[in-house]
Amino acid sequence: MKAAKLIEPGKIIIEDTERPSLAKDTEVLIKVEAVGICGTDLHIFKEGRADVRLPRVMGHELSGIVEETGETVYNVHKGDRVILDPVISCGICRVCRSGHGNVCADVKCFGVQCDGGFQEYIVADASKVFAFDSHIPFERAALGEPFSIAANILGRLRLLKGERLLVMGAGAIGLAVVQAAKGLGARVLVSDIFDTKLACAGEFGADAVVNSEKTDLRDALRTFAPEGVDAILDAVGLSPMVETALELAEPLTRIAVIGFDGRPAAVPIVQITKKELTLVGSRMNGNRFPQVVEWLNTGVIDDRMISKVYAFADIQEAFTYTAAHPRTTIKTVIRF
Repeated sequence: MKAAKLIEPGKIIIEDTERPSLAKDTEVLIKVEAVGICGTDLHIFKEGRADVRLPRVMGHELSGIVEETGETVYNVHKGDRVILDPVISCGICRVCRSGHGNVCADVKCFGVQCDGGFQEYIVADASKVFAFDSHIPFERAALGEPFSIAANILGRLRLLKGERLLVMGAGAIGLAVVQAAKGLGARVLVSDIFDTKLACAGEFGADAVVNSEKTDLRDALRTFAPEGVDAILDAVGLSPMVETALELAEPLTRIAVIGFDGRPAAVPIVQITKKELTLVGSRMNGNRFPQVVEWLNTGVIDDRMISKVYAFADIQEAFTYTAAHPRTTIKTVIRF
């Protein structure tokens, strides 16, 4: 079979490799059909990462068809169209037993610390495989993983119908959150510095958008929600954005942080105490794929986030183009 391997930053090659086979009765063999390029993939492609050993088959936003199942697998069957939860955890520690394997001390991600979906076949444990309706295109289904991140964010924020949410950053995750939040019946303001991405946010249902380089975000927020929003998401993932969120927050605001910026944030704790703010982290997804499958099957997730689709043979071009066009590219999908 063919597999695309990152052999050094900026260089992907396609090689012939042995097709995997089932090693356990609980496993599933999947023929990969479509894989999205994630921001994590792009970071590894451009710069490498300390916990990623090369060569590496990247890709964790995938959909495919079940080719074979182990003897004890009953949740999916040969021929099913499926998506994959890429979170791999120990399964036995306290946090895993509580259902939060996404924050296990031993957590890994398919396609990051181990080989992923940019290859023709993969093997996965059946507990991580979820079937979706057969009429849904594979390209759309590959959006399931970023929407699982959105589902986790909204769950951590405890966002409710009628509440007001500020999303700072209109990248793929920010836009997935917009769509999911609107599905819940929330009102959403989106800020970004790229008008092209703000236009997408408007198309996806945002009630208001603001270019924070051209308009003061505080003024826009005051117009949108004079008494303040109920929740704020930093979908940019940089420490200064957390500082901004704390400054913008009115009493009782809930703030979600999803970034991996290692720099300290200057956070006066008096802001948190006096306003009784809630600050939560959200990492990958905490068993949110059943919700994602429902969103896929009911049309909450559509194709508008997909900017370009490339053939597997053109994966090097796909990564190079996507990395060079962050303003206009939301989600690039590789199709087998």
